[in-house]
Formats: sequence, structure tokens, C-alpha cells
Amino acid sequence: MQAIAGSKVGGAESFFVRLVVALNSRDINQKVIIGRSKSRVMELQSEGIQATEISFGGLIDVYSKIKIQREINKFRPDIILSWMSRAASKVPFTGQEISHIGRLGGYYNLKYYKSCDYLIGNTPDIVNYIRNEGFNPERVVHLPNFVNSPINDPVDRSVVDTPENVPLIFAMGRLHKNKAFDVLLQSMPNIPDAWLWIAGEGPEESSLKALVEELGIGERTRFLGWLDKPDAFLSSADIFVCPSRHEPLGNVIIEAWAAKKPVIATASMGPKELLGDNERGLVVPINEPKEIAKSVNYLLENPDKRIDISEAGLEDYEKHYSEKVVVEKYLEFFEKVLSECAA
Repeated sequence: MQAIAGSKVGGAESFFVRLVVALNSRDINQKVIIGRSKSRVMELQSEGIQATEISFGGLIDVYSKIKIQREINKFRPDIILSWMSRAASKVPFTGQEISHIGRLGGYYNLKYYKSCDYLIGNTPDIVNYIRNEGFNPERVVHLPNFVNSPINDPVDRSVVDTPENVPLIFAMGRLHKNKAFDVLLQSMPNIPDAWLWIAGEGPEESSLKALVEELGIGERTRFLGWLDKPDAFLSSADIFVCPSRHEPLGNVIIEAWAAKKPVIATASMGPKELLGDNERGLVVPINEPKEIAKSVNYLLENPDKRIDISEAGLEDYEKHYSEKVVVEKYLEFFEKVLSECAA
């Protein structure tokens, strides 16, 4: 059984769907419980997967826990995998016959994971955080996310009124202050030949668009909204930039690697771990638009360097973050949990 409350859109929610679909393709019998989301229900249905929707309300919501217990009683899972704090907090204590695994994609308060027997962190640093918070270290495991290789052809740039022969920067994520798209926009006056596509939705959209006008870069900046096929747009770009102030992992970097695109990212925890010592991408300081511009211009002027870091990123993706590799790690972990439960 898998359970997620989830936002309308987001990296964790997208990976949840990918993992559910991947396990389904391997004939793993699953019961899927999600927060109310017509789009997510339809996405799962398109893959032949039925989901049960519940409200996942706040502290006074007792009905969600009751409904989850009913689903547990009907389905009788061996394992429950709950995603993030809201879902983990609504899963009741299951006893010895069912193992409850909580998955963390951030530095969440462990008070919400009291009913969990095991915890997954999707980065080594999150795993260290969980252990330092006092959770049994033998029951904490690092399991990364995977992304799918691009399957769609590169989009024609004219679709979003962009010339074919200009350097094109691509960025994507929730339009939130943590993602620091304002810093990326502030870098653009110092990259005068480049155009910028930003994919995503969020509360900062209006302020970011106002900043574009203030900076005078409206002619070469495009906001794409939330994309159903981001790989088609990513594949059409020349450089990917992740400007985040706070980024525990950086799914978007892995997506850029899979598309064999050179990456520039700030030194927030996740990207810094992923990129290493400028081997698989260029690392720049947080909140420094001039450093982003300097790195973009360097890559535009050095095509051999773009190729080198693109190939290094693709190699790391294939070795550590492909569906085949990560799903095998999940299945091995589930087997370990079942054997320990039976012991």
C-alpha cells in the first residue's frame, strides 16, 4: 500500500506516480491512496491503476485515519509506504504483521512518523538527519529518486516564440522563493545573447513576471507554466540552471542529466551532493546572479566543457538514478523489511 497527501504539483508527487507505475509494471500488487486530486487520479488511471482519494486534513481530521484503517483491513498489505508528513501521520499503528515505511524528501519533523517502523531518506544528508534525530539507524535507508529518460522529441522553439539560433537556458520547478528564480532572472542582463524558459507554477509567478519587466528582459524570457511533457522543452534547451536557495535533492538536475544537458546549480545541499567538484555540472554560490551569469557565459564560450559535463551527468544518471537501478533498490529493501518482519 502507498499513501500520499501531496500538493497539486511537485517533485515528490511526480516521483510518487513514477514509482507506483514502475512497481505496477513489475506486477507488484498495490493499493494506492492519495489526497483529493482529479488530475492525479486520471494520470494513474491512464496507466491502469485505481486510486482511492481521501481528504488528509489537519490535526482535527480523524476521518482520514479511519478511512485508511478500513483500506488496510480490506487490502491487508505486507508493507505500507507513506510519503511525507501528512500521510505518515494519518497511518495508524499497524502492529507486527504490517511494516510501515515513511519516506522523507526533506528535513521533516519526525513527530509525524511515530507509527513508522522504517524510514527512507532520498539523500545521504537526509538519512544523516534522521539518524541524528534518534531514529534507529539500522532501520533508516537511502533510496534515491529516479527520473525517466526523455521520450518526446524536442519541441520546436517557435511554439513559444523563441528563435532557433539563440542560446537557450531552461529552468523548472515550483515558483516559490526557495527556488530562487528571481536570482536567475537577475543574472539575465549579464547574459545578453541568451533566452530563458521557466517551467512551473506557484505563488511567486506574478512577482517574477514583474521582475522581468523591471529588468527589461521580457523579449527573451518565457514562462511556460506546468508542463505535462517537460522533457520535450528541456531537450530543446542548451543549458539547464537550478538556482535554488534550498534544495534537499534536486530532481530537476537528474532530469537534465537524463536529457544530456549541461547543468549549473547553486551550492544548496542536494545539488552540491549531486554535482560533486564541478565534475557533473558547475556549482555556484547561492543568491549570486553574477556567478550564474559567469558560469552560463563560460559554458556558452566553451562547447567542449558543455559536452564533458553533459556526458558525466548522463553517466551518473544511468549508474544511480535510472528507473531500473532505483526500482531494484526499492524491491531489495522491501524484501529486507519482509524478512525482518517474519523473523
